[in-house]
Amino acid sequence: MARRSLILAGLLAAALVATATVVPMLVSARPAYEIPVHDGADGDSLDGAEGDAWNEAPSVGVPLSSADAAVPAANDTSVEEVRVASARTDERLYVRLSWADATRDTSTNDVREFADAVAVQVPANESERPPIAMGGTDNPVNVWYWNGLNSSQELLAGGPGTTTVMTSGELRTNATHSDDRWRVVFSRPLAGEDANRTAFSATEDVDAAVAVWNGSNMERSGQKATSEWYYLALGPGPKGPPYEAILWTVAGLAIVFTTLVTIEGVRRTRGE
Repeated sequence: MARRSLILAGLLAAALVATATVVPMLVSARPAYEIPVHDGADGDSLDGAEGDAWNEAPSVGVPLSSADAAVPAANDTSVEEVRVASARTDERLYVRLSWADATRDTSTNDVREFADAVAVQVPANESERPPIAMGGTDNPVNVWYWNGLNSSQELLAGGPGTTTVMTSGELRTNATHSDDRWRVVFSRPLAGEDANRTAFSATEDVDAAVAVWNGSNMERSGQKATSEWYYLALGPGPKGPPYEAILWTVAGLAIVFTTLVTIEGVRRTRGE
């Protein structure tokens, strides 16, 4: 009897461990493709790419791949991931991007030299998700662009080859390169000044995509590493765990089920 009690106690303990492992994952898991938006108060600190306020904003690793562009060497890109964090104050939205790059490419004094660069793309209007390749005629995109020459622009595009510079914008950027990493911050007022400029509210999520150019790899124009559509979680957003959490949940439930079946088997065996 004592041995049977020990076996049952051990199996029940295993079931509790499995449940304790799975439940916190369900509580804390983020939906796939979500970039959390941190509510910040110190806009001055968020303005800096290495400001202390960014220590409180969670970042997401966003995988990149070569853009499907009809340009020479379009598939030859070198940046495989960028970490993206976002924050907002009462007046501005901030997006910080960080990626590994051992070379600080900031000069174009030679025709064979290209500067590092990064861009964030958001729909001009969230009523419909635009084509990811620079939007479409009926649903254009805003593009925030920065390069290693410390030049930045706010652009409007309605498809490949239609990019125009937006005037009267209030886009701000800040960048640092240290420890073989670029860190670049974009910020812009939440309110859109006109119909073609994205407006950010507290109730609606906003799609976002990222592109990175590595100048030392001769990357420029359509030769760039790009992401899929993600979204800035400004509103409630879709709920539910990402794919990995679902797999762990199934595995945990399987452990619990197997444990219970084993307990019943032991009980029946001992009862015979």
